[in-house]
Amino acid sequence: MKLHLKIQNLAILTFVVAVLILALKILAWQLTGSVALYSDALESVVNVGAAALAWFAIRLANRPPDIGHPYGHHKAEYLSAVAEGVLIVLAALLILRAAFVSFFSDISFEMTAAGLAISLFAGVLNGIWALVLLRAGRARRSPALNASGRHLLTDVWTTVGVLLGLVLAQVTGFHILDPLLAVFVAINILFEGWRVISGSVNGLMDGAAKPQDRERISAIIGATAGEALQAHDIKTRRSGRALFIEFHLVVESDMTVASSHDICDRIERALAEGFPGAQTTIHVEPTAKLTKGGVIPGNYQ
Repeated sequence: MKLHLKIQNLAILTFVVAVLILALKILAWQLTGSVALYSDALESVVNVGAAALAWFAIRLANRPPDIGHPYGHHKAEYLSAVAEGVLIVLAALLILRAAFVSFFSDISFEMTAAGLAISLFAGVLNGIWALVLLRAGRARRSPALNASGRHLLTDVWTTVGVLLGLVLAQVTGFHILDPLLAVFVAINILFEGWRVISGSVNGLMDGAAKPQDRERISAIIGATAGEALQAHDIKTRRSGRALFIEFHLVVESDMTVASSHDICDRIERALAEGFPGAQTTIHVEPTAKLTKGGVIPGNYQ
């Protein structure tokens, strides 16, 4: 329960930080009139909406299983991440529109120390929070936190590129660099939006655990199956922070139900220790179901 509360608190703080950064970037844009800084601020509008979606999705994902959702609500985080990706793409299209208008207008920008300092401070704050979210997302296996962290980190590099470009535009006198930078920002955001959407869709389609995790699962089964003859057809799938594992366990045909049940309990405990929150389903089979390959207890390769 404490873990869930911590994740929800992170989501709430992400929303607060997003609103603060948006206000700072709007102020920096108003002080300079830069289209590039406007595009940077527009992406932060998306950050605010995405943070709200992530908070809602995390709350929903933490609900316990019920009659209508016996496997839980874990995939709500993937839906949030997909929605965030769509918002990112929409922001990129709006930025491209603003850049196009700027190319054919006399809109100019004014370099001010205050505007640049405010934008730089917003970028630093964004970077710190992005690292917090990425670390928490990895530790808690949260698609919503991971998506928000990657998005904010991209926003940081966008801000850095915009600021460097604006300084260059002011030094060289080529103010056309301002809308060109806005285009660069839009392309960068589109790329990140695609990454967020594609990664989340894979989760919605029951993507398997990572190869190293699958290897570790097989090793745990092989080390704890004891009197069993073989484990085969090992399957895994990720659903948000939850991991589902299922496989067939072959035992001696004359083994009692109680003995085979003890083996299953031992394996399930070991997998739960290795992968907290893992939900394991084991189908026990008689000797005749031995297959080629599979995991041989005590002799795992």
